[in-house]
Amino acid sequence: MPHIETNAIHEGIEIDNTFNSVTTPIYTSSTFTLTDLGKTKAGFNYTRSGNPTRKALEDNLALLENGKMAAATSSGMSAIMAVLSLLSAGDHLIAPLDIYGGTYRLFSLIAPKFGIEVSFLQNPNDLAELKAELKPNTKMLWIESPSNPLLKLTDIKAVCNESKSEKNDLIIVADNTFMSPYFQNPLDLGCDIIIHSTTKYINGHSDLVGGIVICKTEELGEKIAQIVNCMGLAESPFDAWLALRGVKTLSIRMQAHEKNALQVCEFLNNHEAVQKVYYPGLSSPEQFELAKQQMRGFGGMLSFELKPEKYDINVFFSKLKYFKLAVSLGGVESLIAQPWSMSHASMNEEARLKAGITPNLIRLSVGIENVDDLIADLDSAFQNCCC
Repeated sequence: MPHIETNAIHEGIEIDNTFNSVTTPIYTSSTFTLTDLGKTKAGFNYTRSGNPTRKALEDNLALLENGKMAAATSSGMSAIMAVLSLLSAGDHLIAPLDIYGGTYRLFSLIAPKFGIEVSFLQNPNDLAELKAELKPNTKMLWIESPSNPLLKLTDIKAVCNESKSEKNDLIIVADNTFMSPYFQNPLDLGCDIIIHSTTKYINGHSDLVGGIVICKTEELGEKIAQIVNCMGLAESPFDAWLALRGVKTLSIRMQAHEKNALQVCEFLNNHEAVQKVYYPGLSSPEQFELAKQQMRGFGGMLSFELKPEKYDINVFFSKLKYFKLAVSLGGVESLIAQPWSMSHASMNEEARLKAGITPNLIRLSVGIENVDDLIADLDSAFQNCCC
């Protein structure tokens, strides 16, 4: 079987057999002519239900994640909403407390309105805690590894094995946005569904908003496809084309992100302004070994705690040149954020503190610029933000 670098470039383009174009065309048509009553050409009749450009992206990402079917959605959150819609009133969902703030908001504020019960785990690797939370009505387990924003790893295989041994009908979902298919494949570790915010590393250029749901089985894939169609969650053809263009360079971008992140981590870990660094490649021995077992790299995301008694975080942000203060991540440019007031502001203060998120926690999405320039940028900002 071809390697991921090859599949990322070639999978999906064979969908064009009219002019044999090297890249997949953007099929902007909202509707498609029927060849006869009830008969379509290649299965397309209306773009909300299916579109050739979007299918090319779905086929590409399903292959990269070793899945059977995929559904491209209008955002990462709509991908999560599609998966959540597999549940019914009275069902129970388990998720870690340390997850993306938008996911936490959906699970804590919106899911209960539909009668879905949600429990949050303090430590998803604590199998005893996980087992205690499993109930007769537990239908879904959510995994985010590495977590956002503290980069905590979940032992995906162990958690899947333990929970499936207790409930073999449990649907296990993994958010693989931080790692991308290049560094991690949760379906191979026991998960049933993977979601990505394709806004991030899949696209890699900060010029679209999108999501993807990738299923291990055709049965789950058909259910997700029906939900996406019924709820109108599908991604536009143009955004699907942008994501398909972006994924072609996924492998070289992820290598560059990781190379830079490792050097930035080393710099931060030895700087007097930094209290603690969070990164899979620079963590506890247990987490480091787990990273080597279930991942092929450490990624481009990291967080660190600034010493609040000596350095002013607002001044620090204002002195940066290349790290842009912005939400989102995974683009070629470096971004910096304060999760407390940005990505996780929707969590109440008690939940943020319980998850380990403090006002002096800073999250970096390390881009692919020259790493010497990035380190110099951080160093200059540190020097100019002393209290």
